[in-house]
Order: sequence, then structure tokens, then C-alpha cells
Amino acid sequence: MKKTFLFLILSLASASLSAQTEVEPFVPGSTLEGVAYFLPRTAFRVTIIAEKTTTRPGDFYKYADRYLRMPNVPTEESVTWSLKSITLEPYGKPDMNKAFSIKLKSKTVAPLVGLSRDGLLLSINTDAEESFLPELPKPERGLAPENPRSYMTQEMLTSGSTAKMAELCAQEIYDIRDSKNALIRGEAENTPKDGAQLKLMLDQLDKQASVLESLFCGTSQTDTEVFSLFYDPQQETDRDVLFRFSQKLGILDGDNLAGEPVIVSLKILETIPATVPSEEVIKKRAKMEQGVYYNVPARVKISIKYNNQEFVCMETPMAQFGIVEMLSNTLFDKKTTTQVTFFQTTGGTKDIME
Repeated sequence: MKKTFLFLILSLASASLSAQTEVEPFVPGSTLEGVAYFLPRTAFRVTIIAEKTTTRPGDFYKYADRYLRMPNVPTEESVTWSLKSITLEPYGKPDMNKAFSIKLKSKTVAPLVGLSRDGLLLSINTDAEESFLPELPKPERGLAPENPRSYMTQEMLTSGSTAKMAELCAQEIYDIRDSKNALIRGEAENTPKDGAQLKLMLDQLDKQASVLESLFCGTSQTDTEVFSLFYDPQQETDRDVLFRFSQKLGILDGDNLAGEPVIVSLKILETIPATVPSEEVIKKRAKMEQGVYYNVPARVKISIKYNNQEFVCMETPMAQFGIVEMLSNTLFDKKTTTQVTFFQTTGGTKDIME
């Protein structure tokens, strides 16, 4: 994990520690001696896993009903999709409306400020590991169908027409079925006495018949595909289209009406009231205006549904639905400075230690 740490070191006067560490709203170009930081808003990476099944017709699909009594076999290639899972992973992104700067004066106990690579405040006077979203799952390819020609006899391969080849192939399938029935009944000349050997022979006959039958009924291959998108909620919602899904086309943009909507709902579970301070609190706050700002997140419930099936139902804290508070500058102007770490996804305080 790679961290960005800014060491803000000023000389310490031998006698006075009365100067304060100034923290104020950030104005670009105004912070010449200090550091700018952001508080986060909580966004989500949406990971979608879907299965793609590709069906292809067999070479002898026209003769499937005539020779093997297989009606309604595929006559052209088709693709169908199914939605398997949706997961949400929260992460913190800089809130451009919550940018602050720490100015340092001389004779100040200057804190060690830990920032993420995109400027989020992670820690003060201590180390904090920057977290990253995990790698996405890998797509998985299904087993490719075997080549049926490797199971054909020489007579089939050298036949003069497709119709004749289909007829010989169908006859071979019937012969395999007869051989299997003979083994099961114990009527075959080479019926093994060992049960494991018998099962091995039966499995091999099943495989041969299945591969040859695919020339008539077609083949299918199912692959697992992985998609991701980012969701940054702005407000409560009962019906926000996250994306759309089509059984024929797969994952689609939210404005593509070729698919059915995947709906996200977000409800704030707790409302953090705005502070109505007394005169005494106002006086104290006036002395704290140069403290360190942090978020007090609110808890929300998020649900994701598709065709009345619920894929996600979770509760999580989110920064943008809470309030901003501050830590008094007196915590950082002592010889033994306070150590603070913050949650990267919400900007809330994680640990405060003296």
C-alpha cells in the first residue's frame, strides 16, 4: 500500500507554545505555508457478475428430427444473458465542497498529517494505511465444446454429401446406445466384472454419443463476465436507475431502453440535527474555528432490485448525508500531541489517542 505523508515541521521556540495551528476553508493559491486536504464523500463501486450463454446450431440441424427425432433444435446462433450477482463496495472520494487548508505559524507544534494520494485526510500525528478497492473478479470462460469430427468414423468423414454424413452419424449414435444397453444388461461379450471399469466404459459411451448428438442439437457455452461502474449518490431516492439489463444484450446504460431497469433505492436512517449552540458554546467554538474539520456521517440503507429480485440490501455510513464538525486546535498545540486517524470512506474519526 502506498501512502502520501506530508511532514509539516516548523521550529519550536524554547519557551512559547501559544501559537495556534490555523485550519480554514481552502482557497486555491492562498496556502503558501501549509497543506490542503479534502474531506470525502462516500461513493460505491458496483460490481456486476453475469453469465453469457452462446448457443450454436449443429452442422446437421436440418436432419435432427428426421434421424433422431429431435424437434425444435437451434437453427441459428443466439446469445442469452442472466444476472448472477451485484455487490457494492464503498470508497471515499474528495468532496470539492469540503476542501480545507492547514496553515502553520512559527512556534507551533506542527503535526504530521497523513493524506491519501488524492488528498483525503487520513491521520494526524500518526501513520494510517491508505486503503484501495480490491481487484475485480476475473472473467471465466466456460468449457468449449469438443470437436465432434474427432469421434467420426472414416466412412462418415469420406461420405459424399452432408445428408449421407448425417445419416451415418445418426446410425453411429444408435449403435453406441445399443452398446450401452448391452453393457448395462450384461449381454455384451466384453462386459467387465469390475464396477469401476463398467462405469468408465459407460461414461465414455455417453460422451461419444453426446458429442455426436451435438451435430444435430447444437452446442452451448456459458462464460462468466464481470462489469463495474461507479455510483455517487447525491440524495435519497426510491427509484434511481443504476443500469439496465437485457437477456439478449446484457449490461446496458441506464438510458438504453432496450433493457429492463436495475433500480437502486437509498434511505437515510438517521438525521443528525444541526447544532443550536448556547452562548457559552458559541464562545468556545470561536476559539475552535482553527481546529481540524472532520465528517460525522449518517447511516443509510441501500437496496438494489431487478425484476422484483433483491440483489443488495445493506446499511452503511455515508459522509454526504451527515454534518461537518471540528476538533479543537488545542488538541494539537501541546508537547504531547494528540494522534487521530480517520475513516477513509466517510471522513469520520476512527481513533483519538493522546
